[in-house]
Amino acid sequence: MKDSVWTTAPPPPQSPWGAPALARNLIIRYSSCMRTMTATEASRHFSDLLDAVERGETVTIVRGNNPVAEIGPAHRRTGADLRAALTGTTPPDDAFVKSIAEAVSMVTSEVVDPWADA
Repeated sequence: MKDSVWTTAPPPPQSPWGAPALARNLIIRYSSCMRTMTATEASRHFSDLLDAVERGETVTIVRGNNPVAEIGPAHRRTGADLRAALTGTTPPDDAFVKSIAEAVSMVTSEVVDPWADA
């Protein structure tokens, strides 16, 4: 009959992000598909929070019971995005270009050069 004694240590507890838990008292609540955590825990485990966001998760940060921020993946912005946003926009006419040139010519620098008289 075999002994039922552990020959190796059990695996470490897992955090909600899949890495070994560094703190067992990490306060995280799940509501639908969005994660919620306190501001204190977000600051203490900011690197783990960024890892989760990098994987595409969105996290709501609460202070007390009030949501104060949502942290989610950044949207990549490219020239193609700008081109797509401007599709269908008519280019400026000559009168617009002239108006802008006149406005720019009226702008003066109000900053005085302190070294001008030196």
